[in-house]
Amino acid sequence: MSSNHAKAINPSDITLPQTHWLRKLPTLAIVVGVVALVAALAMAMGSHEKVEALQWSFHTSYMYFLSMGLGCLFFVLVQFATRAGWSVVVRRFAETYAATLPLFAVLFVPMLFGFHSLFHHWTSPEAKEDPVIQAKAAFLNESFFTVRGIVYVVLWSVLGLYYYRNSTRQDETGDKGLTFKMQKSSYPSIALFALSVTFCAFDWIMSINPHWSTTMFGVYYFAGCIMVVYALMLLTTLSVRGSTKMSNFITIEHIHDLGKLLFGFNVFWTYIAFSQYFLIWYGNIPEETEFYAMRTLGEHGEHWFPLSIALMIGHFVVPFFFLMSRHIKRKPLLVGLGATWMLIIHYMDIHWLIRPNWQSELNHFGLFDMLTLLGIGGLFFGIASLLLGRKSLLPQKDPRLTESMAFENM
Repeated sequence: MSSNHAKAINPSDITLPQTHWLRKLPTLAIVVGVVALVAALAMAMGSHEKVEALQWSFHTSYMYFLSMGLGCLFFVLVQFATRAGWSVVVRRFAETYAATLPLFAVLFVPMLFGFHSLFHHWTSPEAKEDPVIQAKAAFLNESFFTVRGIVYVVLWSVLGLYYYRNSTRQDETGDKGLTFKMQKSSYPSIALFALSVTFCAFDWIMSINPHWSTTMFGVYYFAGCIMVVYALMLLTTLSVRGSTKMSNFITIEHIHDLGKLLFGFNVFWTYIAFSQYFLIWYGNIPEETEFYAMRTLGEHGEHWFPLSIALMIGHFVVPFFFLMSRHIKRKPLLVGLGATWMLIIHYMDIHWLIRPNWQSELNHFGLFDMLTLLGIGGLFFGIASLLLGRKSLLPQKDPRLTESMAFENM
């Protein structure tokens, strides 16, 4: 529900104060990110097994932070496609995170250096003797894989920058036509986004084990992307709102809505995760059950079984009952704790998807994982906070801004 009253906007109220901690974050985060990645590389030098450990840790962290950027891009696309009014005051945060996607185009290059380690099942000479892998050779080959990856990261980068630049340009020009231009382009963009994220999940996670396949895997990864974006936006919104005058524009109604969406899309993730498991269990085809067997059964599965149980409880049961309450979703501290939990549990999910495919004594959460999380995360949040400090914190001349500021939950 919305009313027609408007609020006067003072430019100083919608920019980060010079004393705000996010102003200091870019330099610190980027320096920490670079140092962490250099330190991880230095530690790995001289040991083939440590190089492999770094490559797997880097890939896990890459897919984790990439999911945040992709989730934010999808949020922006959907808000324009549906002509959403309520979300205008928080949309700039998603636009900013989406604008960091060129970072992942750059980080795709070092990911390629780990290509033969990550995807050794179908790149090794032994793969030529495997009829299952040879049947997929037209798709699973190094050249086509690399070309597809370049297409993905270029597409995401172009879309992320396109929406960020047009939205911030509207702040300066007041041209309402930019809103309709972005709305019109959002429809084909959503289709391209869906295809690219689906095949990205197939290529960069599912093909690590080329004997296993499921058509639901792209939706599974997408469900994690869209779930984690609401956790990320909640924490960003609460951080900015609590220490600036943005609380005049972003009300508890917007926090409540982000909390509802976090709750709803976590249930959606659970639905997809269970559906995938149920269909594979019911079909009982060895090529499909292998995925769950290696995470629950045998000597190898025993190592991952506790994490499998933790995901069931921590990714569904705990947040389901915690975030269900309207009271909690309207309390910034409590909903912020819920969002923080979801960021942590989402990393555990990505770790669970990727790491069981590598059998090594070093395959546990360790120093390389912490360094790559600090490295990629530092660059990701450093660039995002740098962009936040350069522009206004809300699309101040969006034609639906008044509607957004007056939004109320029913």
